Amino acid sequence: MKMYNPPHPGEVLQELYLQPLGLTVTETADALGVSHQILSAIIEGCYSITPDIAMRLSKAFSTNPTVWLGMEQDYDLWQVKQRLDLSEVRVLRDSESEFMASF
Repeated sequence: MKMYNPPHPGEVLQELYLQPLGLTVTETADALGVSHQILSAIIEGCYSITPDIAMRLSKAFSTNPTVWLGMEQDYDLWQVKQRLDLSEVRVLRDSESEFMASF
């Protein structure tokens, strides 16, 4: 389990792709075929990376869409773990191994 606050993928996009390549949000949004508002919201961490956006980013930056989706998943799970109280959730199965063995 990761014990740190993973960055939102929008932060990664801004710091590792847009800034080094000298791209503006508007130029990048146009290249991706999304609105400036959507891309701005992603960069600000206010909008999630969807499969659609992940595919667009992967084509534009020659990356793998699962990397973008994985970053989003890591970020989302960490955020939820910080605020979700599971104390009232009842355990219905003790082990995942029996369940997974059936697949």
